[in-house]
Amino acid sequence: MYVNLSKKFITKNLLPYLSQTNLGRKPKVPLWRIIKAIIYRLKTGCQWRELPVGSFCSVILINWNSIYYHFRKWTKDGSWKKMWIKLLAINKSKLDMSSIQLDGSHTPTKRGGEAVAYQGRKKSKTTNALFLTDKNGIPLAMSEPIAGNHNDLFEIEIFFSKMLADLEASEISTKYLFLNADAGFDSEGFRNTCSSNDIIANIDFNKRNKKNTDNQPLLDDLLYNDRFVVERTNAWLDAFKALLVRFETKSETWSSLHYLAFALILCRN
Repeated sequence: MYVNLSKKFITKNLLPYLSQTNLGRKPKVPLWRIIKAIIYRLKTGCQWRELPVGSFCSVILINWNSIYYHFRKWTKDGSWKKMWIKLLAINKSKLDMSSIQLDGSHTPTKRGGEAVAYQGRKKSKTTNALFLTDKNGIPLAMSEPIAGNHNDLFEIEIFFSKMLADLEASEISTKYLFLNADAGFDSEGFRNTCSSNDIIANIDFNKRNKKNTDNQPLLDDLLYNDRFVVERTNAWLDAFKALLVRFETKSETWSSLHYLAFALILCRN
């Protein structure tokens, strides 16, 4: 269970990359305990006000508002994403970049908010996000949350370019990467985007496109089999109950929870 992370783990892998300042509120408990409480909320999906604060701060009790305050502070100043980019840079030698996998995921939303819209296939309001993983399913990057009434190809060139920029910020070269994606990403525009970034696109064919089969790009079926790991990644993310259904109304909050989950998955593996 991720909620049982030790002080050593948190202070070594997470805390050094989160902003710390003497301005504003001064926590009554060590920051690593506050991070542990945030991870508990991410893992269990409980409401912030229902956090068992006493389990994390046995000596001095603080209010749940103080824990939420720190989470929001690190969200607003971009600390969660900066932490993730730094962890990727430190551990890039341990990633298997022989192929990368791209997939989209629609998450049901219950309170509305930014980047939320009705999605007929899910029969509910959803938020969509695109995810990149390495060959072992370790998350590499995610797109900005997208309203659920759009398919995976909506403004794909813009979102994909931003994901590649995040990889480059992690000092991970994006040239000559081998990318697997399902038929939902089969479009001439996206293939051209991959080509312009020196990425080899191994995308399954969408039969509804009715292309001339004589002019179809090649598909390496053997290497395409690596794509299944992104489904395993989705299962890992679903284990974090706060990500299974979106209750967050702000897109930046929703993204921040994902970056924390990415960090835990990376450190675990």
